[in-house]
Amino acid sequence: MPTAAETVEKVVSGDIRSVARLIREIDDGVPAVRDVLKALYPHTGTAYVVGITGAPGVGKSTLVDQMISHLRAKDKTVGVLAVDPTSPFSGGAILGDRVRMQRHSMDDGVFIRSMATRGHFGGLTQSTRSAIDVLDAMGKDYVIVETVGVGQDEVDVVRSAHTTVICVIPGMGDDIQAIKAGILEVGDIFLINKADREGSDKTMSDLRLMIDMDQKKYEDGTWKPPILKAEAVFDRGVDELIEEIVRHAEYLRSVYGDLRFRARKDKVREELAEMVKARLLDTVVGRIIASGEFDAAVDGIVRGQVDPYTASDDLVLPKIVVPDDE
Repeated sequence: MPTAAETVEKVVSGDIRSVARLIREIDDGVPAVRDVLKALYPHTGTAYVVGITGAPGVGKSTLVDQMISHLRAKDKTVGVLAVDPTSPFSGGAILGDRVRMQRHSMDDGVFIRSMATRGHFGGLTQSTRSAIDVLDAMGKDYVIVETVGVGQDEVDVVRSAHTTVICVIPGMGDDIQAIKAGILEVGDIFLINKADREGSDKTMSDLRLMIDMDQKKYEDGTWKPPILKAEAVFDRGVDELIEEIVRHAEYLRSVYGDLRFRARKDKVREELAEMVKARLLDTVVGRIIASGEFDAAVDGIVRGQVDPYTASDDLVLPKIVVPDDE
């Protein structure tokens, strides 16, 4: 078993096996990886993170596959994290987006990994955020995060991505109205994929109308999301998407100076809050289960001796230390 220092050295040097093993251990929740992640953190902050999100069936995996080819043609290294639904039986990822990107498997400049959502409805889990840091420390120029596509709840990707691309397809109709209050508001670029289908012009108009509703927000030079068309399966419109991502990166540099999302206080605050919640959850729940109190509470509910609300209070409240009012 390599030490944390040895693992960090191998990851930073770009050792693929060490990176794959570390991400697997992150996904499995191995406690020892925290020390590795702490040591890796100073090596992060150089990768450009692109989030690809949208409803199921809009062709995100095909789009990412083509994006890899275009970025590699520009001599850029690429890491891909494809966030899949979690199998209820094994707890692992079940869609296997990597199968669709298999043609890049022999390219040392590309690293592709599927991550499980673990039932998390925000699109990203803490393990995915940690995996982004690993690929960043590995030296990838771009890290593309393709999220599971769970509708308007899928806004977590914006916390970790520099550029968030929202994918839709023609004929979504009312679905575009439904996502207005969710992912529509966090998109940096909108892409109408499968644009050869009937209704692409109407979809374009609907998107433009919704963006223009917030016209005042863009009057001070704030980035206004462009709307692009593409047919990813035929490799059409992908070059234009890459150009807009680069243009957005230039905009961020002009505003923030430093592209690292950690340099933006709002993102640091959100990420730290999520990490604190995850840490508290793991610690408190772990102690409760290990003590046997959890199983005892389950038995009490089954027998009708206690209600679940009282049981949860009895399990959690004694574990929380309330400061004195002094």
